[in-house]
Amino acid sequence: MSRTVIVVVDGFGIGAMPDAGALRPGDRTADTCGHVLDHARAVRHRPLRLPALGALGLGLVHPHPDLPRRPLLPVAVGRAALGYPGADTFAGHQTMMGADFSRVTVARLAEHLPAVRTALTAAGHRVETLDGRPLLVVDGAVLVHDNLEADPGINWNASGRLDVTGFDTVLAVARTVRGVAPVARVIAVGGHADGPLSDFVRAGDGGTVGLDTPASGFYRNGGLQVQHLGAELDHTRQLPELAARAGIPVTLIGKAADILACAQAVRRPAVDTAEVLAHTLEAARAAGDDALLVVNVQETDLAGHQQDADGYGRILEQVDAGLAALFPLLERPGDRLIVTGDHGNDPTIGHAFHTREYVPVLIHRPGELGVERLPDAASLADVGATAAAALGLDPSRLGNGAVMREGAVPGR
Repeated sequence: MSRTVIVVVDGFGIGAMPDAGALRPGDRTADTCGHVLDHARAVRHRPLRLPALGALGLGLVHPHPDLPRRPLLPVAVGRAALGYPGADTFAGHQTMMGADFSRVTVARLAEHLPAVRTALTAAGHRVETLDGRPLLVVDGAVLVHDNLEADPGINWNASGRLDVTGFDTVLAVARTVRGVAPVARVIAVGGHADGPLSDFVRAGDGGTVGLDTPASGFYRNGGLQVQHLGAELDHTRQLPELAARAGIPVTLIGKAADILACAQAVRRPAVDTAEVLAHTLEAARAAGDDALLVVNVQETDLAGHQQDADGYGRILEQVDAGLAALFPLLERPGDRLIVTGDHGNDPTIGHAFHTREYVPVLIHRPGELGVERLPDAASLADVGATAAAALGLDPSRLGNGAVMREGAVPGR
C-alpha cells in the first residue's frame, strides 16, 4: 500500500546539462535554483526560507551556501537529465510518466503553412497571413504561430483574446491544427491582452515568428485558459494509466491536469500556486490506502518566462510551505513524496526561454533509515519508474524508464 505524490516544480533546474549551450551558448551558465538563491540574498539581504526543501536534501544535489547539507528526513536524493530534446513542459511530463519522447519532431510553422491553412479552410475558417509573415490569423480573432517560449520548433500555439472570442473557438482552431501538426504540442491559449495581439508578434530564434505571450499581458491580466494538445502517445504505457488500471485512484493537479492523459483520473486544474497547493493537501488528506497524485506548480515557470527572479523566489517559498504541510499527511511506511522539475527556467539568463538543466529528484521515504544518494538518472522517465515501483506496479510495463535505486551511493 502506498500513497505516492509527485510534485513537479515547473522550470526548477539545478544546473546546465552538458549540451545546454548547443542552441544558446550563454545557457552553459544556467542554474535556476542557484541564481534565484543568489538573487534573494543580494536583493532581500537574507536567504530564501526553504526548510522543507532543505529537509528533503536539495542541498546535497545543489551544494549552495544557503541550503543545508544534512537532510532531516529519510530521503533518497539525486538529479535527473531530461531525456528528451530541448526543454519543454509537455515533453518533460510525458517523459516523466514513462513515454519515450526522445524523437519529437522539430518544425517551424512556416515549413507547414500551406497544409495548416488548407486544414483550417476545410474546417470552415477564414484564414489570412499577418502582414505577409509566416503565421495565420483565423476568423480575424485567433493567431496560429510558433511558440516562442520553448526551444524553436518544439511547439505551435493558437492564441486568442477572450474579450474578442471564446476559448471554445480558440480550442477548435488548435484541434484542427493538431490534426496536421508534426510537432510535440499544439497549445490553445486564451487570455486578456494589453492590446491587439498583432502588437505583440515578434521574430524568435531559429527563424520562428509568434506571439510574445508574456509581453501581451496574458499572464498578468487574469483569466488565462490553456489546453495542451500533444502528439499521439501510447498513454496505456504511462504511469497514470498503469496505476488506474491497477485500481489505484489517480489525481492530476495544476498543469498536470491539462497535459496528462488518464480517463479515470480526478482532475484539479489550476495556475495559482495557493490553489494548486490547496488541491494537493485536500487530495492527500482524502487519499485511502493507495493513491497517485501528480502535481504541477506552474507559477515558478511563469516567473522564469517573465525573468522575475524575485517572484520566482516568493513562489518557491510558497511551495516550500506547502511541502511542509504535506509531510504529516505522508507518514506511513511505503508512502512517497517525490519533488522534481521538468526543465530549467533561469530568470537571470537574459531571455524568456526554458533552460536545459538537470532537475532534482528528492524522495521522502517514511519508515526508511538514513539518506541514500542516487546516481544521475539518464531521463525523467526514471522518476516515473521509481514511482511505479513505490506503488507496487511493474515499471517494465511503462514505455520507458528505470528505477532509481541501482548503484546508489551511500549518504554522508
